[in-house]
Amino acid sequence: MFSHIMVGTNDIERAKRFYDAVLGVFGAGEPVRNAARTGHQRLFYRHQGTTFCVSQPINNEPATAANGGTIGFKCSSPEQVKQFHDVAVAHGGVSIEDPPGARDSTPGALHLAYVRDPDGNKLCALYRPA
Repeated sequence: MFSHIMVGTNDIERAKRFYDAVLGVFGAGEPVRNAARTGHQRLFYRHQGTTFCVSQPINNEPATAANGGTIGFKCSSPEQVKQFHDVAVAHGGVSIEDPPGARDSTPGALHLAYVRDPDGNKLCALYRPA
């Protein structure tokens, strides 16, 4: 359904350090660095047919996080949820909401972790058992 997701940043190098580490949890490699016609810097992380982009806002306004918005990343295991969280926090992210883990004690429960990136964007790591 989606071709890409793009978030804004006020510090492209800080965002690169953060997302290099966090998206590396999923095996994403170095981003393609691109300059818009306006000269604004963008990073394109391509992985398994999808693209996650980070950009300096082309309108020259400060980048802000979407109020009520969350970007979810599909994880392959509960351990990867925890790894996503821990790597994000170690690279400037902030842990929010409940600690990473199962949301209830029933078998087949979702495993979730929520963090905010250094620009305040809300990210979720999610593992849903089959």
